[in-house]
Amino acid sequence: MLQNIKLFISNLSVFELFVGMRYTRAKRKNHFISFISLTSMIGIALGVAALIVVLSVMNGFQKELRTRILGVASHLEITGSNNTLSDWPHVVESSLKHEHVLASAPYITAQAMLSYDQGVQGAIVRGVLPAAEDKVADLGRHMKVGSLTDLRSGEFGIILGADLAFALGAKMGDKVVVMAPQGQFTPTGVVPRLKQFTVVGLFQIGMYEYDAGLALIHMDDAAKLYRMDNKVSGVRLKLDDLFNAPVIAATLSDQLNQPPSQYGTYYVTDWTQQHANFFKAVQMEKRVMFIILTLIVAVAAFNIVSTLVMAVTDKRADIAIMRTLGASPSSIMIIFIIQGALIGIIGTVFGAVFGIIIALNIETIIPFIEGLFHVQFLAKDVYYISDLPSDLVWSDVITIVMMSFILSLIATLYPSWRASKINPAEALRYE
Repeated sequence: MLQNIKLFISNLSVFELFVGMRYTRAKRKNHFISFISLTSMIGIALGVAALIVVLSVMNGFQKELRTRILGVASHLEITGSNNTLSDWPHVVESSLKHEHVLASAPYITAQAMLSYDQGVQGAIVRGVLPAAEDKVADLGRHMKVGSLTDLRSGEFGIILGADLAFALGAKMGDKVVVMAPQGQFTPTGVVPRLKQFTVVGLFQIGMYEYDAGLALIHMDDAAKLYRMDNKVSGVRLKLDDLFNAPVIAATLSDQLNQPPSQYGTYYVTDWTQQHANFFKAVQMEKRVMFIILTLIVAVAAFNIVSTLVMAVTDKRADIAIMRTLGASPSSIMIIFIIQGALIGIIGTVFGAVFGIIIALNIETIIPFIEGLFHVQFLAKDVYYISDLPSDLVWSDVITIVMMSFILSLIATLYPSWRASKINPAEALRYE
């Protein structure tokens, strides 16, 4: 293909370029041809713009989803049998020896029922060490009120997700009752373990899953509530490159389990395993949308066939005259390829510029449309994120532009070839 393009350019002369561009600009007797040319340009422009905008939104969605998930989750997690680690200080020490591990933090996680006034909500309670947790996750940056350091051992403070606090009706300083699912035996039977916690902070990640279902307490308080003693649920790690997580997870797993530990088997999982379905779904949607919108560009590009067929019919006399003056069949073919390619190029350029402008400003455009029509495109309780993000990737733009140009070029081949086969005598017979 590249060699054919180079051969085409080398054979291109000023004559073909001049006539081809003149045919594109010239006013025609048949205005229907001009109308089809215009609709082809508009169709290509809209298709290219839609492709750029949609792929930018999909890229932005994927990036934003990854950022928000890793703001609460971690790059790697190490757990043991029954989701407990007895020798977690050894695990922390061993993992930090790996050159790509930047920080580690132990944690305790369990389910709980939270109650305040008349509100009752189920949630995941995570016990953390504030200083260590701030090194492995970005949760501290998403605090609306308070900070992670407000969680102190023995004071039984709790930090709630903004939507969870709203559902409970709790605010700063209120006493929230946390009920652990494991009961305790009394002479009157089994009763749940209850403990009052004081709300010392609120966070908002922007993902409903976390904002409405996660609460943070100090790890020492979690150990007392869930009777973990000196055990933890696992250790969270932060890496220097999150995309190397699968490789590092395999390395750490071999390192920790060789030789076998007296505390059982260690299980190392990375963020790509924990949230694989989300990212696979986004990637699949991106590919499908690319194919669908490419078909729109293809339909618009192949309208050029109709334009050129009618243009060739309209210019039969001109073609015959040029042939009698010495123009070769290949020159006639190149003239109409230039005419059709220019339609594709103009539509592609306008579409690319329009699409780039929208993609770069979509975070401003969407709120304006939502405010104007009083609608919300992404409901917080339905979608993982409530804002429509955009991440313009220039390699995608280049791919779309090249694809549009190639489709436009392909659409010109048959009509141009038919033009080169016109017999001058037959064309001039009835003129």
